Amino acid sequence: MQSKLTLRLDDELIRKAKDYGRRRRKSVSQMVAEYFRALDTTGSAEADATPPLTSSLCGLLNDVKVDEADYRARLEDKYS
Repeated sequence: MQSKLTLRLDDELIRKAKDYGRRRRKSVSQMVAEYFRALDTTGSAEADATPPLTSSLCGLLNDVKVDEADYRARLEDKYS
């Protein structure tokens, strides 16, 4: 079953959406429906998962004792 939905948008945004849809041979309604369908799938656990590179870095420095003095010394070495 299909129902109507009223959206209030800026005239320029509507014009751009219609131009974009025309180039892709889709109506604005089709594009909005596709967007809403995509929202449903992005809520899955996979979409919220941490990227592999980030996961590999988690906990890497747990046993390392570094303080502000170490950081300043590193910057002095780097830029002197």
